[in-house]
Amino acid sequence: MNRLLTLTALVLASQASAATLTVWNHFTDAAEVAWLRAQAAAFQKATGTAVNIVALPLDQIPDKLLQAAPKGQGPDMVVTLPQDRLGQLASAGIIEPLDKYLTSKTDLDKTALSAMTYNGKLFGLPMFAESVALIYNKKIVKTAPTTWDEFIKVAQANTGNGKFGFLVDLTNAYANYGIFSAYGSYIFKNNGGTLNVKDVGIGNAGALKAVSVMNDLRYKYNLVPEGVTADAAKGAFVDGRLGMLITGPWDMGDIKKAGIDYGITTLPTPPGATSKWSPFVGVQGVILNAYGKNKAAAAQFAKMLVSQDSQTSFNQAGGRIPVSLAARTKLKNNPIVQGFGKAISAGTPMPNVPQMGAIWGPWGSAVAQSVQKPNPDYRSILDSALKEVSSNIK
Repeated sequence: MNRLLTLTALVLASQASAATLTVWNHFTDAAEVAWLRAQAAAFQKATGTAVNIVALPLDQIPDKLLQAAPKGQGPDMVVTLPQDRLGQLASAGIIEPLDKYLTSKTDLDKTALSAMTYNGKLFGLPMFAESVALIYNKKIVKTAPTTWDEFIKVAQANTGNGKFGFLVDLTNAYANYGIFSAYGSYIFKNNGGTLNVKDVGIGNAGALKAVSVMNDLRYKYNLVPEGVTADAAKGAFVDGRLGMLITGPWDMGDIKKAGIDYGITTLPTPPGATSKWSPFVGVQGVILNAYGKNKAAAAQFAKMLVSQDSQTSFNQAGGRIPVSLAARTKLKNNPIVQGFGKAISAGTPMPNVPQMGAIWGPWGSAVAQSVQKPNPDYRSILDSALKEVSSNIK
C-alpha cells in the first residue's frame, strides 16, 4: 500500500510540475477552434502537460515570432504556419528542425512534406494542404476526361448558346501553374530539397509551350472568352452553365450549396508534355520555436495533431484537406478529400523562400500578356519577366 501511495504521489507531482505549452493559433472558424481545444484537452489528459492556446491573426504571427523568439517570449509552437514564410524563419534560426523527432514520415503526403522542407531539413509538420483541381458537373460531363484530346472534345461539345465546356481565369499564374510544370517549367530549381533561387525557370522552353497552350484554349479552341475571371467562372458553374472548372477547395461550399452533382479530378496531361499536370500546392504546418524550453513535449503534441485520427476529425470540423494518407483513406467517401487529395499528391509545393516575392508580379503580368491576343511574342514577354525577376532578386 505504501508503495502504491508513493507511486501515486510521484505521478501527481510529475503532473503538477509538467510544463504548460503555449500555442499560437490563427483559426477563426468556431468548429476548428473547438477542435484544437479538444486536442489540447486530450493531450493534457494523456501526458499531464497543459496547453495554453493564444489566438493571433495569421498575418501577424511570422513577424511577432521573429521578434519574440530570441527574447524567450515566443510560443512553444505555432498551429499553423503557411510554407511561404518557412524559409525566412528557418534561415533566421528561430524554428526547430524536426527530423530528429520523427520515427516515420510514411503517413504524410510527400508533396506536403516537401513544402515544409528548407535546405534539406524538415522545419514543420504539414497539417493540411490545398491546390486547384478540375471540377466537373456530372450532369454535363458524365465521366472525367482522361486525355487532352478528350478534354478538348468534351469542352467544345458543351460550349455555345450561353453555356461553356471549360473555364478558368487564364490570366491567373497560380491557377495555371500545373500546365507550366507539365512542360518542365519551374519557379526555382529544386535540388534535393534545396531551392536554387539563381536558377529561375519561368522563361525556359517549357514555359514557352505552357503559355502557347493557354493561348490556344482561348483563341484556337474558343473555350475561354476574354475577360473571364475566377468569380465569373464559378458563377457559371453554380448556375449549371459550365461543364468543367479549375478551382480550389475554397469554392466547394458554394458549389455544394448550389446542388451541383460534381466530380473532382486532375487536368489531363497537356499535348506533348514531359510530365503530368502538377498544380501549385499550398501547405500549412505546425512549427516549433527553436528557443522554446519544452521542445520534446511540443513535438509530441505536434505529432498528435498530424496523426490519422486528429487529421480525420479536423477535416470533419472545418473541411480542410488532410495530409495524412491514412486519414484520406478513412475519408474515402468524401469526394472533396479524395479529389483534392489526388491533385495535392500530384502537385508541386509553392516555393517557401523569401525570393518568391520577386516572382509573382513579373510572372503574373507575363502570363496575362500571353493570353491577351492570338500568338503574341511569347519569347519577348517571358524574357522581359525573367529580366525583371532577376533584377528584383539581386
